[in-house]
Amino acid sequence: MSEHTPIGLEQERRSIRALTHSGNFHLDETMGYVILHYALAPKGDLRARVIDRAASDGLELVRTRAPDQIAQADIVFDVGGRHDPAQGRYDHHMKEKPLREDGVPYSAAGLLWKDYGRAALRNILTSPVDDDTLEAMWRTIDKSLILPIDQDDNGVAKMGKLSLADIVSACGPAWDTTELYGRQEALAREALGFANAATAAAAHLVNTVDRVRASLKATDRVLQAYEKAEDKRILLMETGMPTEKVIFEHDLPVVYVVSPAGPDQWNVKAIPPVRGDFGQRVSLPEAWGGLEKETLAQISGVEDAVFAHPARFICGAKSREGALKMAQLALEIDAANQPQ
Repeated sequence: MSEHTPIGLEQERRSIRALTHSGNFHLDETMGYVILHYALAPKGDLRARVIDRAASDGLELVRTRAPDQIAQADIVFDVGGRHDPAQGRYDHHMKEKPLREDGVPYSAAGLLWKDYGRAALRNILTSPVDDDTLEAMWRTIDKSLILPIDQDDNGVAKMGKLSLADIVSACGPAWDTTELYGRQEALAREALGFANAATAAAAHLVNTVDRVRASLKATDRVLQAYEKAEDKRILLMETGMPTEKVIFEHDLPVVYVVSPAGPDQWNVKAIPPVRGDFGQRVSLPEAWGGLEKETLAQISGVEDAVFAHPARFICGAKSREGALKMAQLALEIDAANQPQ
């Protein structure tokens, strides 16, 4: 239970501005937003709030990395470099990560579930339950869904992927629908469930076709870039795209992939020893782990260095040249540290 009243759950309710980062998104902040939606403004439009920036329902969502907007937001999650729940700050990317009691690092989803999960559950449930039942539900969901998200996002353990069959099955009404609502309502919910399942299956098929198309295109681009590479351990991609699949399928000795991560940043990502696994063929230098900006620039010698993840699998610089230099330096440092 929270030792403070989470922002937005005070007795006197007010409109809340919640903020997470822009750019690539992951399951932890996506689920974090869903938790806030159900806890603070469940009657609002989940999609419109993202697409149209609608804020008339009591919750506004902002996706940005701008420091001034981060400072002004009521709740900030998965960005901002601060873990201070009493002040509405729920980042987990610092060197000293917020940890569960068993030592597993929290992600944004876990941090927000801890403070807002019970309120979200109350609003999701169509019939009230007692406090003991609510707590049992909270703990069960924390263990079965939220903890795996935390583990996955922090590189502790991979989540298993849901099959399309499981997704379709989950669209059907629960076993006691007739008992609770009657036969006609059960039939209506069954029809709605089928419609939802068909929509999901159709979207999955369309997306699969498009992703296969893009995958074939990526294969050509990756192989072309590899042929041009002076150092075959460093794959320089001029456009961001999936590369790991091609690297392993073609047994390429790539250690680092350098690619753009936005208009003003290039990243260096370490390739794992086994496809889809955590770990790196060659980790980034230990001295870089968890550092940012000026501190990282001073330690690394790369003037426009931006960040190096504490797990040492990814780092970045503002320029293509800076990121490439970081990859080259990482290999040199690794070679110097090898026993003679």
